[in-house]
Amino acid sequence: MSKTIMIVDDSASLRQVVSIALKGAGYEVVEACDGKDALNKLDGRKLHLIISDVNMPNMDGISFLKAAKQIPAYKFTPVIMLTTEASDAKKQEGQAAGARAWVVKPFQPAQMLNAVSKLVLP
Repeated sequence: MSKTIMIVDDSASLRQVVSIALKGAGYEVVEACDGKDALNKLDGRKLHLIISDVNMPNMDGISFLKAAKQIPAYKFTPVIMLTTEASDAKKQEGQAAGARAWVVKPFQPAQMLNAVSKLVLP
């Protein structure tokens, strides 16, 4: 059975790039366009990993991460932040909210897949 990863980003082109890389590596993908959309899709289905942007309309990635961690089914779901934000302050905020890894855009798909393979739940 394949593992399912949620990608949360307001850029459709970025979601497409990530989705193609993940599907090519054998993962199922659920896409969401911002934090609110992503929360609506946290409907109890098993997610093995979440990849989220930080800067998004409606609900940013850190707020989404905090909200997702309040849902028992997703409390332990690992989260990778995929973002243009490289500041230490933002990274610390992300880590405090529960992010397990921080990948800065522009990124190489191989670099992202490496982070995914290390963190994805069994």
